Amino acid sequence: MAGGPAETVAGGSAPALLEDRYGTRRAKAPRRWRRWLFLAIALLVSGVIAWVAYVNLGATPIDAERVAFAGKPGNAMEITLNVTRDDNNRPGVCIVRVRDKTGAESGRKELLIPAGAKYSRMTTTIKSIGEPVTADVYGCSYDIPRYLSTP
Repeated sequence: MAGGPAETVAGGSAPALLEDRYGTRRAKAPRRWRRWLFLAIALLVSGVIAWVAYVNLGATPIDAERVAFAGKPGNAMEITLNVTRDDNNRPGVCIVRVRDKTGAESGRKELLIPAGAKYSRMTTTIKSIGEPVTADVYGCSYDIPRYLSTP
């Protein structure tokens, strides 16, 4: 070890860092505003995801539940369903279907739900191309096709 005075920074009394020996100075810690910016972006993205999930997975304005089904002669099946809607002044449409023993859809029918009570019970018969084993509700909507609506 060589003795002698330590190198100092010009005008100071602290020893100078030798960059080749100790490396460069460490970068400053990230500023606080960056943390707040990342937090705000994360909250915004989370809010958008929650809103999309609510719109797509929330309660439907018109819904139907299968109450009963029974086989009829001639490859047909009768289905009874309860319809619940939020606006009883608007007519709606529900799509009901039958399935064969393989699970494939073998018949389908669009059922007009007239304006009226908030809760209504409807019964209809669906014809099938094969022997049906079950009937269910595919879905309901307020968007009624022109050919199904009454003048």
